[in-house]
Amino acid sequence: MLRRIFDHILEGDAPAATECVQRALADGMDPATILNQAMIAAMDETGRRFEAGEIYVPEMLVAGRAMQSALGALKPFLVQADLEPLGKVVIGTVQGDLHDIGKNLVALMLQGAGFEVIDLGTDVAPARFVQAVREHEPMLVAMSALLTTTMTNMSTTVVALRAAGLRDRVHVMVGGAPVTRQYADQVGADMYEPDAASAARAARAAAKRRPSV
Repeated sequence: MLRRIFDHILEGDAPAATECVQRALADGMDPATILNQAMIAAMDETGRRFEAGEIYVPEMLVAGRAMQSALGALKPFLVQADLEPLGKVVIGTVQGDLHDIGKNLVALMLQGAGFEVIDLGTDVAPARFVQAVREHEPMLVAMSALLTTTMTNMSTTVVALRAAGLRDRVHVMVGGAPVTRQYADQVGADMYEPDAASAARAARAAAKRRPSV
């Protein structure tokens, strides 16, 4: 059954993946085993195939959505089992920017890696990021921008987090088409990742250490 869940997520078959999760739970399978050995494993394989050039963004999106659907069936059982996520992530596209495909893909991959994701959507003002950090106490804030005219709001958000006394409590990750590692360093981010697969991998590594400011 674990293999079937794994395969259905890779294939992007959300109804089949969800049905198999429900059947596995009905058969008494451990929710943590389903999550780690089937669902997270499938998203890891999705990321590997993407980085190897074997699949592309559309395939990643449908796999992520299948995982998200299956996770909906699994979540109540994870809560009952008191299984904690790796950490919380607040994610959003910065103020003035309405593009969300890349942000959505990163959010899906982070969920697939075992994080609780609080998605603020697009056109997110620095004050909303600050409010979300206060409310949810995440380990990571992830910001996306697709326009050179809006990427400056990454810096504004980092400044707002620092002014609120919250910067040293979170890791900050930035990404998007015009963003570079040099720019990430310039605005004071901890991490820059060029794609969703590497973002999920970096977030896992970040969960094991304190942010460096």
